Amino acid sequence: MGKPAMFAPRWDAGKYLGNPTGGGNPANRGGASFSYAPTLNYSTKAGASERGVALHIQKAFTHPGATKPPNGNKKVPGQDADHSLHRLYLDARRRKDNRARAVTNCRKYFGADYTAGGKDCDEFPFATTYEGSAQAEYDPHVEKNNFSVLPVKSGENQDAGILLAQFYKKNRIIDGMDDGFLVKITP
Repeated sequence: MGKPAMFAPRWDAGKYLGNPTGGGNPANRGGASFSYAPTLNYSTKAGASERGVALHIQKAFTHPGATKPPNGNKKVPGQDADHSLHRLYLDARRRKDNRARAVTNCRKYFGADYTAGGKDCDEFPFATTYEGSAQAEYDPHVEKNNFSVLPVKSGENQDAGILLAQFYKKNRIIDGMDDGFLVKITP
């Protein structure tokens, strides 16, 4: 039997994380977090506010070849520690490029009227990750079109985004490749 491992906690004080002012005392800014890969849970349960996004991600995980854009080698990250997601916060241009690439693909594969009936273009991996839709434009060594887009109900897409923002804050997910996280879809 091996010895239990303890990873040292990290102290961070990013302005985009919780407690950025220290309650008025700069010495109290920031907070501690432990080195582990936290998991964002989305539910496919009927009535779940993020259900449409959860079903989309579930399809991207279980049947990636059936998602758009097409890619026979598609294996979207976010399911396991070897292929975790990484928060993209500081590079606003790249986040914008991720969203633009996703919308371009929604239009291409679902038509210019994909928003009919109150839908948004949902993308996975999230536009707020380095693994987002424009990843191949920034890293020529990664698989092209290794993402999925799908029109989903606007309210469900927005609720999933709120849950993601809360997850980032609660788990103190920092920008960059040193702080990975996973996504789990539950019934």
